[in-house]
Amino acid sequence: MKNENVLLLDGSKVAGEIKDQLQVRVNQLKENGITPCLATILVGDDPSSATYVKMKGNACKRIGMISKRIDLPKETTTQELLDVIVELNNDSSVHGILLQHPVPEQIDERAAFEAISIEKDVDGVTSLGFGQTALGFGEYPSCTPAAILEIIDYYKLPIEGKHAVVIGRSPILGKPVSMLLLNRNATVTTCHSRTQNLPELVKQADIIVAAVGKANFVQGDWVKEGAVILDAGYNEGNVGDVDYEACLPKASAITPVPGGVGPVTISMLLKQTVAAAEKLV
Repeated sequence: MKNENVLLLDGSKVAGEIKDQLQVRVNQLKENGITPCLATILVGDDPSSATYVKMKGNACKRIGMISKRIDLPKETTTQELLDVIVELNNDSSVHGILLQHPVPEQIDERAAFEAISIEKDVDGVTSLGFGQTALGFGEYPSCTPAAILEIIDYYKLPIEGKHAVVIGRSPILGKPVSMLLLNRNATVTTCHSRTQNLPELVKQADIIVAAVGKANFVQGDWVKEGAVILDAGYNEGNVGDVDYEACLPKASAITPVPGGVGPVTISMLLKQTVAAAEKLV
């Protein structure tokens, strides 16, 4: 049974408005002789990763940014990747650096992330960036957590005093979104694969963030009446981590998949790259 009062959190609409605002800022930067540039590094030939990189490049071009794409063979060593990152760190025309995840198994991904200059870490992957985000003064949080907060703010949904349950603890999603919500005065429970009585914990949530990477994982009977649901999952078959149809009757607000968190994630990457470029004015 459909809940007629549920608020559909339209990420495509949010992303569109962000990009419209960014286009104005990009044009202003160009008047000052600066064109914001995002460098994306793709190691290997994973088709999904190649698609993501292409989408990010197209999004840059649509608002007048430069997309600098670096394709490296799957045999690339950690040192060879580090050399590329250092070169981009030293390139004054590059304002943001994105290393597409995952990288081939022979590469030390954490070492590669750490090599990215904090001034150009617009995807929020360095430990320094995470630490600054956790302490409340990070400028470029991980883009999906930033997107989740952007959607909440766009629809003027309250965070302060609410109980948020985050399902997932990945270093670029579950952990940073928990910190962002905590810094906004939510009470946060972070759940993971070792959490006991998960459905009972989720039932306590005013805000549910699903970031577990399992299709239709969150069930309708886990959700209390009036909960706000933000589904950050994207699985085979264009489905999220939340059983959408089952949870819809309970929710007061919910993100669809696709068209929810995903489009805003890309727009946050662009927004943070533009912000990095504006520091040069």
